[in-house]
Amino acid sequence: MYGAIEAGGTKFVCAVGNESGKIMDRIKIPTTVPEETMAEVISFFKKYELTAIGIGSFGPVDVNPESEAYGMITSTPKLAWRNYSIVQAMKDAFSVPIGFNTDVNAAALGEAVNGAAKGLESCLYITVGTGIGAGAVVQGQLLQGLSHPEMGHILVRRHPQDGYQGKCPYHGDCLEGLAAGPAIEDRWGRKGIDLVDQQEVWDLEGYYIAQALMQYILILSPKKIILGGGVMHQKQVLSSIYKYLPKLDNGYVTLPELSEYIVSPGLGDDAGITGSLLLAHQAYADAIQH
Repeated sequence: MYGAIEAGGTKFVCAVGNESGKIMDRIKIPTTVPEETMAEVISFFKKYELTAIGIGSFGPVDVNPESEAYGMITSTPKLAWRNYSIVQAMKDAFSVPIGFNTDVNAAALGEAVNGAAKGLESCLYITVGTGIGAGAVVQGQLLQGLSHPEMGHILVRRHPQDGYQGKCPYHGDCLEGLAAGPAIEDRWGRKGIDLVDQQEVWDLEGYYIAQALMQYILILSPKKIILGGGVMHQKQVLSSIYKYLPKLDNGYVTLPELSEYIVSPGLGDDAGITGSLLLAHQAYADAIQH
């Protein structure tokens, strides 16, 4: 049996399941401070005999196994978690192999193996919620270079009528600063859930996300793009993206039918936790080989 942690900024989802990603039990734990949250995480898993554990974490995180800071949540705005080694905390509690990556990379893996991109060798998973992040599978492997991708912080062109300064504490008006959930609330004065009927909110959202997708398509050329996260529960955002993306592309790249190419997660809200189970299975397989 494998353990999985989807470590999010507002909650941790912990689950146990099998190597194919089937979930057998789960729990949600509020993300407060490491001492409190991790105590509950460890208590949940102590009930089971685990073979390996997979962790998909909010970031930024250090995913380079050669780094001294491997397994650490690094420059997160959540100060209590800054420079916290979540991998070491789990190693101290459990003597099993541990797989570790970002929450969005885990979700991308889940969707590639069991979700909307099943059977394809490449896909891009983007979450638009409290923050914006993306994970990519390229030729069947999670994309990683100097670090993990940080696609939520690319620069986009500001809408001519948008005077909002941006919410990102690092970059101001990057994609996350203009289009994540907190930016929507800050710009319009109400939470997105209370703005459902205001089309201009979601039209602007689609305007910015379409710009980002245009860049991702030109650089990575994924065979499927999957959009998850709380903001994407507003389905009118997809309609806005479908409107703006062809205008941006202007016939340069031959795009597939957009309603089949840019889609909601096939696994729904389980993409991340399913991918974390798969990370656990990979860690176990790697440990056996070595």
